[in-house]
Amino acid sequence: MIKTLEWTNEGVKFIDQTKLPLEETYVTCRTYQEVATAIREMIVRGAPAIGVAAAMGIALGVKQSDARDAQTLRLEFDRICATMGETRPTAVNLFWAIRRMHEKFDSVAARPVEQIKANLLQEAQQMYVEDIAANEAMGRHGATLMPASGGVLTHCNAGALATCGYGTALGVIRAAIEAGKNIHVFADETRPFLQGSRLTAWELTKDGIQTTLIADNMAGAMMKQGKIKAVIVGADRIAANGDVANKIGTYTVAVLAKEHGLPFYVAAPWSTVDMNTPTGDQIPIEQRSPKEVTHYAGKQVAPDGVLVENPAFDVTPSKYVTAIITERGIAKSPYAESLKEAAGLIEERIFR
Repeated sequence: MIKTLEWTNEGVKFIDQTKLPLEETYVTCRTYQEVATAIREMIVRGAPAIGVAAAMGIALGVKQSDARDAQTLRLEFDRICATMGETRPTAVNLFWAIRRMHEKFDSVAARPVEQIKANLLQEAQQMYVEDIAANEAMGRHGATLMPASGGVLTHCNAGALATCGYGTALGVIRAAIEAGKNIHVFADETRPFLQGSRLTAWELTKDGIQTTLIADNMAGAMMKQGKIKAVIVGADRIAANGDVANKIGTYTVAVLAKEHGLPFYVAAPWSTVDMNTPTGDQIPIEQRSPKEVTHYAGKQVAPDGVLVENPAFDVTPSKYVTAIITERGIAKSPYAESLKEAAGLIEERIFR
């Protein structure tokens, strides 16, 4: 299994995703500031992985604190959490993890300092274990939706590299193949950061899963030719009404899928569902460096002075989403009701 991230005695260890696919190298972040930099610079990326990475970074910072009492430790803890919260604005898993660490601190604040530190580390490690279990459960649920054979398109990377292991969208594909389905994956390149070509194609070929890489602007043609039977993607935030924020270009793929009568599935852990955000209109969209668009492999490919838009994510309206797969099961439209049900807010009726 790919070790996207792990806790070690030296610090938090990450596979450096900026070096893939040509170099499989690892970096160890020895301070919480280095963990925050790894998240911000996309050494580690993918909403579920970002959440656990932030929790481990918080645990690391607290472990290294010289505070001798809980009150002083709390002040340092709050500063560490604030640093983590400033790294990536769109992935709600980041803020879910920070909130969960806050809740853990509150529950153990009366204990000795060393015990508080140990409890926070245990919480971060528990998130790691839970993420893998959630992905595997997601895979079992989602495998039932995959075609018995044929092409499945995925956008960006929602595999083991985006999680603590197994993956969300790619976890569903893995589970379907393990169940005997004959699936051929189409991975689009996912400009401008190329998560599809650099990461998804690398990860799937490493696992021996048949994969065809296509440019982003080829998806519609592949659908028209009948080469794609379904689309499945991950998510960075899912609003209460089922609108989905995911890597830029997802909205385009969803519209194309609708036009060609293909199912469009979203797979994400429940921590990605933000019941406090009513619709996708309220989801903050991260703006990244223009250089990601104007340069390719370190070489400038656009004229000096050209204006650049580089939103990292877009929002796909729920009307384009066939189903949302989480570890709790499969939610279908109307999502305002099925997601409430999954959250335990209404009686079981639509969610299964």
